[in-house]
Amino acid sequence: MTQLINSSLSKAQNTLADFIEDKTNIQTISDITELIKSALISKNKVIIFGNGGSMCDAMHFAEELTGRFRKERAPYPAIAISDPSHLTCVANDYGFDEVFARGVEAYAQPNDVVIGISTSGNSPNVIRALERAQKLGCFTIALLGKDGGKLKDACDFELIVKAETTDRIQEIHTLVLHIIIEGIEA
Repeated sequence: MTQLINSSLSKAQNTLADFIEDKTNIQTISDITELIKSALISKNKVIIFGNGGSMCDAMHFAEELTGRFRKERAPYPAIAISDPSHLTCVANDYGFDEVFARGVEAYAQPNDVVIGISTSGNSPNVIRALERAQKLGCFTIALLGKDGGKLKDACDFELIVKAETTDRIQEIHTLVLHIIIEGIEA
């Protein structure tokens, strides 16, 4: 068991080291933080979504913006498209590929920031929602994994965690989202 634990921790450490080594990632995180900060100052909102564990990350990010992260402050407007009744209604009536796009269409206004999370970069429902956001005049951000998939170079900003397993990718995504919130609060 200790060998498995050490191996997992080493793989996580190596994934983070590789991510940090690519200096464009640091600049992109800074640029995303500034974009979201400017949007919030301008009374725009953040809309975020993803599937499975990425949905959990989206909900976590939104609640830390509407609640708080480390500092006592006013709430920031953020929506995670995660309501089960919305998801099942849209999936039933329009198909699963539309669940996030319909939410974006319902809530997004020009200059809002729309964030899609996809560890493969190939999730059709995330792709459609980000396309819909672009048509509505929103800024788009994708948190991706592996090689970025179909979403690589499709948004205003992308962060790609070049790892092969979903768990390592999601660990870096969570860290990035925490850093963005910390930067906004600062």
